[in-house]
Formats: sequence, structure tokens, C-alpha cells
Amino acid sequence: MAQLPVPAPPSSAVAAFLRKAASVPALRTAPSPARLLFAVDATASRQPTWDRACHLQAGMFAAAGRLSVSLAYYRGHGEFRATAFLADSRALAAAMTGVACRGGHTQILRLLRHTESEAARERLHALVFVGDAVEEDPGPILAAAARLGARGVPGFIFQEGDDPGATPVLRGIARASGGAWAPFDHRSRDALAALLRGAAAFAAGGREALAKLPEAAALLAQLPAPGAGR
Repeated sequence: MAQLPVPAPPSSAVAAFLRKAASVPALRTAPSPARLLFAVDATASRQPTWDRACHLQAGMFAAAGRLSVSLAYYRGHGEFRATAFLADSRALAAAMTGVACRGGHTQILRLLRHTESEAARERLHALVFVGDAVEEDPGPILAAAARLGARGVPGFIFQEGDDPGATPVLRGIARASGGAWAPFDHRSRDALAALLRGAAAFAAGGREALAKLPEAAALLAQLPAPGAGR
């Protein structure tokens, strides 16, 4: 599998993108809200990031304007859950509150298949996934990501930490789906907040919205060229 060029580190081009993405205004003017699937790894090690995401998710709504979000997560021994699509950040926060992370293996393939099902049912504008590990066969995962790309559902994959086993697979999901991958440090609340806002803004306004940000080159380079996708 061909590897993507290594993106600029968060301290340079990606950091600049994060600063700009946080200020992207509401972009969607269509009567129906953009639909976004927001997925978070809820296995045992993820509790601090889960709690952080719970507090930060409102920023997605603020960045995108009209937005409808379904929360999906996996944890424990084969447990996978997804909410209805919610158009209120308070409702999404309520759904997240009280969810405790539990030990278990990743279920990224199951998540991607669920995303496929949602996209088949009704237009889905983007998948956002926050995680740090991959404990599954990469082949079926990347095949499922490619199917999402064929449906026009880009995956914005935000990797916490730098697990060398997870990085090529998570980057591969982004590439195969026509989305983008970015790393963040668990100590950086602002980085995750801006990543979520940027992905939501893209879901609502498309590639063109972020193309206006020169500093976003490191991530924009991963998105399909104009005319080749969303």
C-alpha cells in the first residue's frame, strides 16, 4: 500500500490550519442541515479524551451552522452504539454525559459499516473519528473506507498520540474515503476543538470553504482535487 507523504507536524502547517479552522463561520445555507457522524473510541484508555470531546462538541454546531450529528462509539466486549441524528449541541452533550469508557478492542470496521448504512439511508456529509489505536485487520477497514469514498462520505480521522501501528491505517482510512487525517496531543484541548470545528465546517460547506485558508495546505493536500469529489 502506497504511503502518503508525512504531513507537516502540528507545530507548523497543521497548527496554522487549526488556528484558522476555529474561526470558520457558518457556511451552509441549504434548508436541510448537514449530517455528520461523530465517532469516538470509548475503550478504557479513552476516558480523558471522551470527557474533553463532550465539552467541545458544541463547537461543531457553532462552526457549521445547521448541523445534525449522530454520536457513535464502541467499547467493552463488542458493544457498539449510535444515537439518532441530533440537531442540538445540548442533546448531543446529554447523550455523551454518563458514558464511561470500558476496556475492549477497537471496532473500527463495525463503525465504518454502520457509516455505510447511514449513507445508504440518507445523504451523509462526513464522518469524524477520534481514536488512538487499531487492533483489527487493516484490509477490510480500508476496503470499507473506499466504499465510503465512493459514496462521497469523507472521513476526518483525528489520531491522538503517535501509535506507529495505528498511524498508517488511520491515515489510510482518510485517504481511501477522500478525507483527511491529523494528529493531536492529548494535552492540547484547543487542537481537538479546532479539528472538530474544521471538520464540521467542511461537512457544511465543502472543500471550497477550507481552500480559502492558505495555512490549511497540509490537510487540503489530502482532499480530492476540484472536480474529483466533494
